[in-house]
Amino acid sequence: MLMPKQTFFNIPTEKRAQIMDAAINEFAEFGLENASTNRIVANSGISKGSFYQYFEDKQDVFDYIITLLNEEKLAFFADKRPPDNNLDTFDYYRWMIKTGMEFNSTNPHLVQAVSRVLVGEGLYYGKKFEKYREQSTQVLQAMIEEAIKRGEVDPSVDVELAVMVMETWNNAISTYFLKEGLKQDDTMAWVRLPETQEKIDKLLYIMEYGLRKTESEFVTNP
Repeated sequence: MLMPKQTFFNIPTEKRAQIMDAAINEFAEFGLENASTNRIVANSGISKGSFYQYFEDKQDVFDYIITLLNEEKLAFFADKRPPDNNLDTFDYYRWMIKTGMEFNSTNPHLVQAVSRVLVGEGLYYGKKFEKYREQSTQVLQAMIEEAIKRGEVDPSVDVELAVMVMETWNNAISTYFLKEGLKQDDTMAWVRLPETQEKIDKLLYIMEYGLRKTESEFVTNP
Protein backbone atom coordinates (compact mmCIF):
# COMPACT_ATOMS: atom_id res chain seq x y z
CA MET A 1 0.00 0.00 0.00
CA LEU A 2 1.05 3.55 -0.65
CA MET A 3 1.39 5.93 2.24
CA PRO A 4 1.23 9.73 2.57
CA LYS A 5 4.36 11.51 1.40
CA GLN A 6 6.70 12.92 4.03
CA THR A 7 5.41 16.40 3.26
CA PHE A 8 2.09 15.40 4.84
CA PHE A 9 3.79 14.65 8.15
CA ASN A 10 5.68 17.94 8.01
CA ILE A 11 2.51 20.04 8.27
CA PRO A 12 0.93 20.93 11.66
CA THR A 13 -1.06 18.22 13.43
CA GLU A 14 -4.24 20.30 13.34
CA LYS A 15 -4.02 20.69 9.58
CA ARG A 16 -3.39 16.97 9.09
CA ALA A 17 -6.47 16.21 11.21
CA GLN A 18 -8.55 18.65 9.15
CA ILE A 19 -7.54 16.92 5.91
CA MET A 20 -8.25 13.46 7.31
CA ASP A 21 -11.62 14.53 8.71
CA ALA A 22 -12.61 15.79 5.26
CA ALA A 23 -11.44 12.55 3.64
CA ILE A 24 -13.18 10.34 6.22
CA ASN A 25 -16.47 12.20 5.74
CA GLU A 26 -16.09 11.92 1.97
CA PHE A 27 -15.55 8.15 1.98
CA ALA A 28 -18.27 7.63 4.60
CA GLU A 29 -20.82 9.41 2.39
CA PHE A 30 -19.70 8.48 -1.12
CA GLY A 31 -17.46 5.42 -0.85
CA LEU A 32 -14.17 5.15 -2.72
CA GLU A 33 -15.40 4.86 -6.30
CA ASN A 34 -17.56 7.99 -6.12
CA ALA A 35 -15.30 9.95 -3.77
CA SER A 36 -14.17 13.30 -5.14
CA THR A 37 -10.68 14.66 -4.63
CA ASN A 38 -12.09 18.11 -5.36
CA ARG A 39 -14.55 17.82 -2.46
CA ILE A 40 -11.84 16.60 -0.10
CA VAL A 41 -9.70 19.58 -1.11
CA ALA A 42 -12.56 22.05 -0.71
CA ASN A 43 -13.68 20.69 2.66
CA SER A 44 -10.17 20.56 4.10
CA GLY A 45 -9.26 24.09 3.04
CA ILE A 46 -6.15 23.19 1.02
CA SER A 47 -5.29 23.65 -2.62
CA LYS A 48 -5.38 20.80 -5.10
CA GLY A 49 -1.65 21.21 -5.60
CA SER A 50 -1.10 20.75 -1.88
CA PHE A 51 -3.21 17.58 -1.92
CA TYR A 52 -0.90 15.98 -4.48
CA GLN A 53 2.11 17.07 -2.45
CA TYR A 54 0.72 14.92 0.37
CA PHE A 55 -0.91 11.99 -1.46
CA GLU A 56 -0.70 10.22 -4.81
CA ASP A 57 -4.49 9.96 -5.19
CA LYS A 58 -7.69 9.20 -3.29
CA GLN A 59 -6.74 5.52 -3.01
CA ASP A 60 -3.60 6.61 -1.19
CA VAL A 61 -5.75 8.59 1.26
CA PHE A 62 -8.05 5.64 1.86
CA ASP A 63 -5.12 3.29 2.49
CA TYR A 64 -3.88 5.68 5.15
CA ILE A 65 -7.35 5.79 6.74
CA ILE A 66 -7.20 1.99 7.11
CA THR A 67 -3.80 2.39 8.79
CA LEU A 68 -5.30 4.92 11.23
CA LEU A 69 -8.23 2.59 11.95
CA ASN A 70 -5.93 -0.34 12.67
CA GLU A 71 -3.76 1.77 14.99
CA GLU A 72 -6.77 2.96 16.95
CA LYS A 73 -8.21 -0.55 17.14
CA LEU A 74 -4.94 -1.99 18.47
CA ALA A 75 -4.79 0.74 21.12
CA PHE A 76 -8.42 0.16 22.10
CA PHE A 77 -8.07 -3.61 22.47
CA ALA A 78 -4.67 -3.45 24.22
CA ASP A 79 -6.16 -3.58 27.71
CA LYS A 80 -9.42 -5.41 26.92
CA ARG A 81 -9.86 -8.86 28.43
CA PRO A 82 -12.85 -11.27 28.42
CA PRO A 83 -14.77 -11.25 31.73
CA ASP A 84 -14.10 -14.98 32.14
CA ASN A 85 -11.13 -17.01 30.89
CA ASN A 86 -13.34 -20.09 30.59
CA LEU A 87 -15.88 -18.71 28.10
CA ASP A 88 -17.00 -21.18 25.45
CA THR A 89 -16.45 -20.31 21.80
CA PHE A 90 -19.80 -18.62 21.25
CA ASP A 91 -19.63 -16.59 24.44
CA TYR A 92 -16.11 -15.48 23.50
CA TYR A 93 -17.27 -14.58 19.99
CA ARG A 94 -20.16 -12.62 21.53
CA TRP A 95 -17.66 -10.75 23.74
CA MET A 96 -15.51 -9.99 20.67
CA ILE A 97 -18.49 -8.63 18.75
CA LYS A 98 -19.75 -6.48 21.62
CA THR A 99 -16.29 -5.11 22.37
CA GLY A 100 -15.89 -4.40 18.67
CA MET A 101 -19.19 -2.49 18.75
CA GLU A 102 -17.83 -0.37 21.58
CA PHE A 103 -14.74 0.38 19.53
CA ASN A 104 -16.89 1.32 16.54
CA SER A 105 -18.84 3.74 18.71
CA THR A 106 -15.65 5.59 19.74
CA ASN A 107 -15.08 6.84 16.19
CA PRO A 108 -18.14 5.91 14.11
CA HIS A 109 -17.35 8.08 11.08
CA LEU A 110 -13.89 6.53 10.66
CA VAL A 111 -15.38 3.02 10.91
CA GLN A 112 -18.24 3.97 8.60
CA ALA A 113 -15.81 5.26 5.96
CA VAL A 114 -13.83 2.00 5.93
CA SER A 115 -16.96 -0.17 6.11
CA ARG A 116 -18.63 1.74 3.27
CA VAL A 117 -15.68 0.99 0.98
CA LEU A 118 -14.58 -2.49 2.07
CA VAL A 119 -17.99 -4.03 2.70
CA GLY A 120 -20.35 -1.76 0.74
CA GLU A 121 -18.23 -1.78 -2.41
CA GLY A 122 -17.01 -5.34 -1.93
CA LEU A 123 -13.30 -4.49 -1.84
CA TYR A 124 -12.90 -6.51 1.36
CA TYR A 125 -13.14 -9.62 -0.81
CA GLY A 126 -10.79 -8.35 -3.51
CA LYS A 127 -7.10 -9.00 -4.16
CA LYS A 128 -5.85 -5.66 -2.84
CA PHE A 129 -7.13 -6.26 0.70
CA GLU A 130 -6.56 -10.01 0.70
CA LYS A 131 -4.00 -9.91 3.52
CA TYR A 132 -6.25 -7.64 5.56
CA ARG A 133 -9.06 -10.19 5.30
CA GLU A 134 -6.82 -13.18 5.96
CA GLN A 135 -5.95 -11.82 9.42
CA SER A 136 -9.63 -11.96 10.33
CA THR A 137 -10.45 -15.31 8.76
CA GLN A 138 -7.46 -17.02 10.38
CA VAL A 139 -8.71 -15.99 13.83
CA LEU A 140 -12.20 -17.29 13.07
CA GLN A 141 -10.85 -20.55 11.64
CA ALA A 142 -8.79 -21.19 14.77
CA MET A 143 -11.86 -20.45 16.94
CA ILE A 144 -14.06 -22.93 15.07
CA GLU A 145 -11.42 -25.66 14.97
CA GLU A 146 -10.90 -25.31 18.72
CA ALA A 147 -14.69 -25.33 19.28
CA ILE A 148 -14.96 -28.61 17.37
CA LYS A 149 -12.25 -30.14 19.58
CA ARG A 150 -14.13 -28.99 22.67
CA GLY A 151 -17.41 -30.46 21.41
CA GLU A 152 -19.12 -27.07 21.07
CA VAL A 153 -19.55 -27.25 17.29
CA ASP A 154 -20.82 -30.15 15.21
CA PRO A 155 -17.69 -31.90 13.82
CA SER A 156 -19.45 -32.37 10.47
CA VAL A 157 -19.50 -28.58 9.96
CA ASP A 158 -17.36 -27.38 7.05
CA VAL A 159 -14.86 -25.07 8.75
CA GLU A 160 -14.29 -22.89 5.68
CA LEU A 161 -18.02 -22.33 5.21
CA ALA A 162 -18.48 -21.71 8.94
CA VAL A 163 -15.81 -19.00 8.75
CA MET A 164 -17.65 -17.43 5.84
CA VAL A 165 -20.91 -17.44 7.83
CA MET A 166 -19.31 -15.86 10.89
CA GLU A 167 -17.41 -13.32 8.81
CA THR A 168 -20.49 -12.31 6.82
CA TRP A 169 -22.61 -12.17 9.97
CA ASN A 170 -20.02 -10.02 11.70
CA ASN A 171 -19.94 -7.54 8.80
CA ALA A 172 -23.74 -7.45 8.61
CA ILE A 173 -24.21 -6.89 12.34
CA SER A 174 -21.47 -4.25 12.50
CA THR A 175 -22.90 -2.39 9.50
CA TYR A 176 -26.43 -2.46 10.91
CA PHE A 177 -25.48 -1.22 14.38
CA LEU A 178 -23.08 1.36 12.99
CA LYS A 179 -25.86 2.79 10.84
CA GLU A 180 -28.30 2.82 13.78
CA GLY A 181 -25.68 4.20 16.15
CA LEU A 182 -24.96 7.18 13.93
CA LYS A 183 -28.58 8.25 14.40
CA GLN A 184 -28.03 8.61 18.16
CA ASP A 185 -26.78 11.64 20.06
CA ASP A 186 -24.34 9.46 22.03
CA THR A 187 -23.31 6.35 20.09
CA MET A 188 -21.31 4.82 22.94
CA ALA A 189 -24.16 5.20 25.44
CA TRP A 190 -26.62 3.73 22.92
CA VAL A 191 -24.44 0.66 22.30
CA ARG A 192 -24.35 -0.02 26.05
CA LEU A 193 -28.11 0.20 26.54
CA PRO A 194 -29.66 -3.13 27.69
CA GLU A 195 -32.06 -3.17 24.73
CA THR A 196 -29.19 -2.68 22.26
CA GLN A 197 -27.17 -5.42 23.93
CA GLU A 198 -30.21 -7.72 23.85
CA LYS A 199 -30.67 -7.13 20.13
CA ILE A 200 -27.01 -8.03 19.52
CA ASP A 201 -27.53 -11.22 21.55
CA LYS A 202 -30.57 -12.16 19.48
CA LEU A 203 -28.76 -11.64 16.19
CA LEU A 204 -25.79 -13.68 17.36
CA TYR A 205 -28.11 -16.42 18.60
CA ILE A 206 -29.48 -16.89 15.09
CA MET A 207 -25.96 -17.64 13.85
CA GLU A 208 -25.06 -19.79 16.84
CA TYR A 209 -28.17 -21.94 16.59
CA GLY A 210 -27.08 -23.19 13.19
CA LEU A 211 -23.61 -24.20 14.37
CA ARG A 212 -23.92 -25.38 17.96
CA LYS A 213 -23.81 -29.14 18.45
CA THR A 214 -26.75 -29.27 20.86
CA GLU A 215 -29.82 -27.07 20.82
CA SER A 216 -30.07 -24.22 23.27
CA GLU A 217 -32.89 -21.85 24.03
CA PHE A 218 -32.56 -18.09 23.92
CA VAL A 219 -34.16 -16.56 26.97
CA THR A 220 -35.05 -12.90 26.82
CA ASN A 221 -34.01 -11.08 29.95
CA PRO A 222 -36.96 -9.49 31.78
